[in-house]
Amino acid sequence: MTDAKPRAVVLFSGGLDSTTILAIAKARGFSCFALSFDYGQRHGAELSAGRAIAKLMGVAGHRILRIGLDDLGGSALTDTTRAVPEPPGEGIPETYVPARNTVFLAYALAYAEVLGARDIFIGVNAVDYSGYPDCRPEFISAFEHMANLATKSAVQDHVRYRVHTPLIRLTKAEIIQCGKRLGVRYSITVSCYNADESGRACGHCDACYYRAKGFCEAAITDPTRYQPGV
Repeated sequence: MTDAKPRAVVLFSGGLDSTTILAIAKARGFSCFALSFDYGQRHGAELSAGRAIAKLMGVAGHRILRIGLDDLGGSALTDTTRAVPEPPGEGIPETYVPARNTVFLAYALAYAEVLGARDIFIGVNAVDYSGYPDCRPEFISAFEHMANLATKSAVQDHVRYRVHTPLIRLTKAEIIQCGKRLGVRYSITVSCYNADESGRACGHCDACYYRAKGFCEAAITDPTRYQPGV
C-alpha cells in the first residue's frame, strides 16, 4: 500500500524554527518523516522536546541519528570548554558548527532517496539569525543543485529534489505568527544553547535573544520556560 500523501523529510531539532517547519510541511499535505541529530551538542533537552513534539504532531516517522561532530570540535555548541557568547556580537559567532547544515542536508537527502521522497524541509533563516553562512539562500540553492547531480534517483529516474526553506526570508516574529496560526505549541519547544536538563532556557544566548525578540515583536506572550533568576 502506498502513501496517499507525498513524502517529505523534515530536518527537526525540537526548536522553534524546526517545529514551525514541521507544521508547515504537514499543512502543505506532506507525510512527514522527521530527522533529528545527536551531534554532540551541549545538551539533549532539545532532542527530548523533539521526541514529544513529533509524537504530538503525528509524524509518519521520527529518527534521531548519532553523528560525531563533537569529535571534530570547532564550536562552542560541541565543546563545553568554550563559552557560549552573549549577543550582540560581531561576525560569525562561536556557536557556528562547521559544515553542520551541509552534513544534515546530506543525511536528509540520503533518507529522502531511501523513502522515495522528493522534498526536504529545513528551518534556516537569513533575517533574524546569528549570521551562519549555511543559512543563506545561496547555500540552499547550491545544495539543491548538487542533490540533483549526485543521486541515483535524479540521474537515472529523473527525480527532481527540492529543498524547501519557508522561513528563510521571515523575521522571527513572522515565523512565530505563522506557527501560531498552524497551532504550534511553542511552550514545549527548546531553542536555548545553554538549556538545563529540564529544557529551561538560559535567557542570555543568541538563540534566547532572537526567540524573546520574536515573541515581543509578534505581540504574543512568550511561553518559554526560563531558568531561575532570568
